[in-house]
Amino acid sequence: MPRQKKIIISAAVTGAIHTPGMSPYLPVTPDEIIRQALDAHRAGAAIIHIHARDQKGQPTSDHGIFEYILSGIKQECDAVIGITTGGAAGMSVEERFSVIERFRPEMASANAGSMNFCFSRLTDFLENPVYGWEYPFVEKTYDNVFKNTFKDIQYCIETMNRCGTLPEYEVFDYGQLANLAFFKKRGTITQPIYIQFVPGVMGAMPMTPESMLFMIDQAKKLLGTDIRYSTVGGGRRMFRYETMMAVCGGNVRVGMEDGLYIKPNGELALDNAQQVAKLKEILELLDYEIADSEEARAMLCLKGKEEVAF
Repeated sequence: MPRQKKIIISAAVTGAIHTPGMSPYLPVTPDEIIRQALDAHRAGAAIIHIHARDQKGQPTSDHGIFEYILSGIKQECDAVIGITTGGAAGMSVEERFSVIERFRPEMASANAGSMNFCFSRLTDFLENPVYGWEYPFVEKTYDNVFKNTFKDIQYCIETMNRCGTLPEYEVFDYGQLANLAFFKKRGTITQPIYIQFVPGVMGAMPMTPESMLFMIDQAKKLLGTDIRYSTVGGGRRMFRYETMMAVCGGNVRVGMEDGLYIKPNGELALDNAQQVAKLKEILELLDYEIADSEEARAMLCLKGKEEVAF
């Protein structure tokens, strides 16, 4: 009987959704992001997914801040470092994609379609914001379209192909699988397909067992049975959906970009490493083996940390 493949754990350490007032443990300065990324890697995360924030915790596309964070992580560990191209609400397409050509990372997010990306409900958790920008930043997403046209998607894929960066296709809804099938059929997609399912966002597919099983089935039918995939498990249901994804043959992602909690009763995670360690323990209790960074590179056909531009 063939040996079960190892599971890749990714940690998305800060993101561009949660704000400093939602949790005192969210890493919101460049140094905090570096420290928590390193701790998450030591806890078992082979891949670290990076968004940048300034000293006031506000999401930014500033290349100087990105350089500081990326090089700070790379110098201290062997983790695969993936970079967002999602940026933050309100950023232009040019701002979001500029990090790819500048830093040429091993992998980066590639959003598979436009959607109403809304997280305005999080204002309920902002009774005591730390900074004045937080409440309007969250509230305005009620009138926000996350723009990823076919032209944008093509530009993103072709840029990553040219830079040797593996696209991590973030799929928020069923129709976005058809978008990827279009680009595969026309030959724009030339690298192995790695999907990050993102259920549970207001404006996207629901996070239910039925919808996740449907998405995995349809992804294989549209894009081939040789694809690799993972899922975001947002909010308090993070660990149950990550476990389900592993059982369904996928990889897993945790981190304070996706959820601030360690237990569904609302207990806040103390850091990203705590979430990684919990999921790693769950998977190992189920007899799964966890991939290290070099094994993840081999599984995803990545170019290696020495080929990046930071």
